[in-house]
Amino acid sequence: MGDKVVYPMYGAGVIESIEEKEILGETQKYYVMRMPIGDMKVMIPVNNVENIGLREVVDLGTVKQVLERLKSKEVDETTNWNRRYRTNMDKMKSGDIYEVADVVKSLMLREGEKGLSTGERKMLDNARQILISELALASNLKEDQAVELLKEIVPVGNGNEK
Repeated sequence: MGDKVVYPMYGAGVIESIEEKEILGETQKYYVMRMPIGDMKVMIPVNNVENIGLREVVDLGTVKQVLERLKSKEVDETTNWNRRYRTNMDKMKSGDIYEVADVVKSLMLREGEKGLSTGERKMLDNARQILISELALASNLKEDQAVELLKEIVPVGNGNEK
């Protein structure tokens, strides 16, 4: 209990307990994970942990590398919206903090230059929340401190950030 983990597509949280639940007549064990951002609880089937890509929160050294990567203005991006969306979705599903950071950076920079479609705006909000949750847990920061840190590193274009 108390392990800090990342659930791809949801973000980072803390394992609070393991519970047995009967769902559709089948009893399974679940990790109960508290997500500090959004104050949500998620139940993850213990026997499905490897398939969903649950992993430990990164260490401070990795946080520093991610922040350096976010500072870089290099963005590998296609102009084709559909291809860019699929590529970004694959990066987010990977659960890799560097990939999620790349999605956040490219969409934040694009937002400042050209604006985002509704789909990309939702993706940015989701990717930003996932990244902030892990940065906050890995660095022992509060959510608002992690949000400010991200804003300082990758400036947002139009002021619509949360």
